[in-house]
Amino acid sequence: MRKITSNRCWIDGQLKPATITFDQGRISDIALGKSTDAEDFGNNVIMPGILDVHVHINEPGRTEWEGFETITQAAAAGGITSIVDMPLNASPVSTTVEAFQLKLEASKGKMNVNCGFYGGLVPGNSNEIEGLILAGVLGLKCFLTHSGIDEFPNVTEADLDSAMPIIAKFDIPLLIHCELEDGFENNLSEFPGSYEIYLESRPKKWENDAISMMIRLCKKYRCRVHIVHVSSAEALKDIEEAKSQGLPISAETCAQYLLFNAEDIPDSSTIYKCAPPIREKANNDQLKNALKSGVLDFITTDHSPAPANLKEIESGSFYKAWGGISGVQFLLPASWESLNSILSLEEFIPLLTDNPAEFIRQHKKGKLAIGFDADIAIWNPESTVKPNEADVLFKHKISPYIGKSMLGEVLETIVSGETVFKNNSIVKSHQGKWLIQA
Repeated sequence: MRKITSNRCWIDGQLKPATITFDQGRISDIALGKSTDAEDFGNNVIMPGILDVHVHINEPGRTEWEGFETITQAAAAGGITSIVDMPLNASPVSTTVEAFQLKLEASKGKMNVNCGFYGGLVPGNSNEIEGLILAGVLGLKCFLTHSGIDEFPNVTEADLDSAMPIIAKFDIPLLIHCELEDGFENNLSEFPGSYEIYLESRPKKWENDAISMMIRLCKKYRCRVHIVHVSSAEALKDIEEAKSQGLPISAETCAQYLLFNAEDIPDSSTIYKCAPPIREKANNDQLKNALKSGVLDFITTDHSPAPANLKEIESGSFYKAWGGISGVQFLLPASWESLNSILSLEEFIPLLTDNPAEFIRQHKKGKLAIGFDADIAIWNPESTVKPNEADVLFKHKISPYIGKSMLGEVLETIVSGETVFKNNSIVKSHQGKWLIQA
């Protein structure tokens, strides 16, 4: 049994003095006020462990990019106690029950935080959807444009017409990468180091049109639709209207779209390449306001790592570079740095805890309450961090967050009642469990 206390514990939607007792992996008691016989964390925040429900683990098959061991260490260092893996970038991709079982097998003995999984929707695999759901995936993911992985082709509207009624029957989310190409081409191949031209190569219109289509299909099938990594502020009005109509639609944005702005990204600096791209400050400020208003539901990282040669670090070619940013370790400080001027802590904390836990229907996570899992993050929101390469625990020390001053220092991460991260190091390994949909 362990008992911890602080002046700022996240209890029932408020920060208040409290004492939290946990035993055998569950919270057994919560008492308002500080206790003298508890481990005292002073004015530091004690809150539920963070859930990053959009990451790419890449194991099995592409473990030279990342793997369960390294990504879950990095997650723990960021106060994250649960992650959810996307079905592509591993090999084989998780588009069949057989491939999903291989992923589960690959994760054994390597999870430092809890891991959930999405299955993949690709052309021709509608017959696998029910099996994947029954095997425990937390949702199905698809792309409306090329995914970057040839084994994971994008779906068409006809594919969605086949799949969405099946998914709707089970009431789990369909997650969509929303970019719908329209034949537009630009000259990025001629000026591969130009970030401005890279930005122009994936216009907001692609994203807007794709989101509009998914809202229409959501209305048609009443299938839970989730828009991943919203980067175009022009689409926010449509999302807000769809929600006002009672459609089962949700949306996330990512930390990189909040912290960085296109105007500040140097040419040839491919560590910033992601898709959709990081857009202009005026656009990104609207994304921040949409988190405050509830149009956007939560924040993720879309942690999508790759070795230096695939990121074209030496050539600086946005045309050739892998489109993905490594950031799972920095979700908390990057987001709080971006939002602390417009959100209170009370408004901010649910964007990383309650809301993503509700999205993946993990009813014993995302809150500090009696009977809930003892997944806990302890952090100092007033402390500035500036990570260097030695601090990074994910596989490749390639990230725009390295060397960036951010607000919010993680002091301790507790998974199922056991301290996994403390004093800037992993202190107890492999405490994670599978998050399998019942």
